[in-house]
Order: sequence, then C-alpha cells, then structure tokens
Amino acid sequence: MPPPAQAAPIASIQRTLRMTLGFTVERIDDVVLDGPAELLKQNLMSPFAWREGKDAGLMALVRAVPPDKGPDDESGRIWYGRSGSDGLVFRMDETPVLVPSDEGDDALGCEDPTVVQTEAGYAVLYTGVDRRKNGHLLYATGADMRRLEKRGVALPNSKGEKNSKEATLLRADDRWQLLYEYSSEGHSLISLTNGAGPAGPWDEQPDPFGPRAEKWDSWHLSTGPLLRSDPARPVMFYNGANKSADWGIGWVALSPDLRRVTARCDGPLIAPPADADGPRDISFAASVVDTEGTIWLYYSRNDRELKRATIRQTT
Repeated sequence: MPPPAQAAPIASIQRTLRMTLGFTVERIDDVVLDGPAELLKQNLMSPFAWREGKDAGLMALVRAVPPDKGPDDESGRIWYGRSGSDGLVFRMDETPVLVPSDEGDDALGCEDPTVVQTEAGYAVLYTGVDRRKNGHLLYATGADMRRLEKRGVALPNSKGEKNSKEATLLRADDRWQLLYEYSSEGHSLISLTNGAGPAGPWDEQPDPFGPRAEKWDSWHLSTGPLLRSDPARPVMFYNGANKSADWGIGWVALSPDLRRVTARCDGPLIAPPADADGPRDISFAASVVDTEGTIWLYYSRNDRELKRATIRQTT
C-alpha cells in the first residue's frame, strides 16, 4: 500500500498564493457629485471615500480645482460629502472643509486628503502647496468633519526628499504607519515611515518598492490606497508612470509590516494611453473600499473626472 499523501508544506502553499494573486476590473462607473454650482463647475480629483462602522453609505473628501487655473492660481480646496449605499452619487456640503491659508505651507492650495478615525474624531492628512509651489504634508483634526482645525506639518520635507504628498496613513493600536510620495532626482517615489501619531515623530524606513526598468512604471511611483481585507497580505493600488508621465494604476502585495514585496502586477489594472503621442489620459488611484468582497477603487481621470472601478480578486 502506498504511503498516504502528505500535505504540501506551508511555505510551498504561500509561494503558490503569491504567484497566483491577481485582480481584474469588472466595470467602471462615473462618480457624480450633487452640490453647489461653485463646486460642480470645477475639475475634480483625489476622491477619498470611506465607510464608518456598519453605515450603509459612504463619506468622501474631494479636491476641486478651477478649470481655468493658471500657473500661479490656487491649486485646490477640499470638500466633504456623503452618499447612499450605491457609493456613486455624493451629496456635497455647501462650502469646503479645507481651504488655503493667507500665507504659509498651504497658501496656494489644499490637495490629496486622507482620513483616519481617532478616539477624538478624525485626523486628515493633506498636501499643502506654498507660494513657491513646494508641497508639504500637513494635517488637521476635528471631532466632526465639518469642524476641522489645521495643526501644521505632519511630516517635514528632508534635504533628500522634497514635495512630500499623497499620504496613506494607517493606524494599529499605538503604532502609525505613513506611506507617501516624494521627489528625488527627477523621479516620484514612495517612502515608508513609522510614527507615534499623525504628526510623528517618525522613524524612516527603506522604500518598500521602486520603479521597474522597461515596464509601465519604469520612472515614477505615487502612493495609492491599501486594501487590508487580508491582514497578512495588504495590497496597495499604486500609481505608476514612465519618464513621459503616462500614469496608470497597478497593484503590489506587501508583507504585514509593509517593508517587503510579496507579489506585484506585471501590467497595470487601469492602463495609461497606448499611444504616447495621443490625447492625454491619466488615471490616479485615491481610495479603496471593500464591502464583503466587493472592491471599489475610487480614482480620478485626467485630473478632472471622478471614477470608480469595481475590482475582483482572481486568486
């Protein structure tokens, strides 16, 4: 009698899972805002959507930019709204919740919001643009989203890392993790740092992943949202581009501490234009919501339209 079959070693199973992880886009829908005329006439981007507890609806922060913006004009204000269970139509407030200051690190614009819930309410990280057009990672807090108070710099720019922006902020007990985009030697790259709170102090870590030669993300990377349905294998839907800045959206699976890649897409989920000389067509991921296995990825297209991709995991 042959010996009984042996179970595959755990390490072998894990390797198989890493090799077969994948995602496909099932459909793409327009995200519609209902609100004041001042907002609806503007270009819309950076849709950060989230759900609180068992609430059937979603909340969202959105960046709005004047369509006729000049190089020295304001680069954005951040507005708040809520949707029903469809997560596609958001009723927006009559006024924005974060606007540029008269002077300082956000005098020229408020961009790229990220929300984390705290015991006291909310912490919102956002990108401030000063009058010299430098980006800064700033934060605001409040018991209510409509009563946010600006707190200043969340993460200072360093000599080697400039224009810090596009924050992804995570909280686990007393530990905070911050992934963000920075510029270095003509590249946009992604960095990781651990901290004691939304404003640090921060302990810088090595970049979790970098550009790949000869691929669609060969030159630029920008932070995207993290899908954390499986705590052992968080997945970032990140933004990548070549040297010509043809941006698309891909995915990368990371170790639980976010420091090591366990799997990564070969091609983008939402692709940059096939014809580099054709019309500009860029996609930029901003947030992800997982509802009982249904993955909604919110992103902006061409820096003026809001979209939602319904994504299926193919493992």
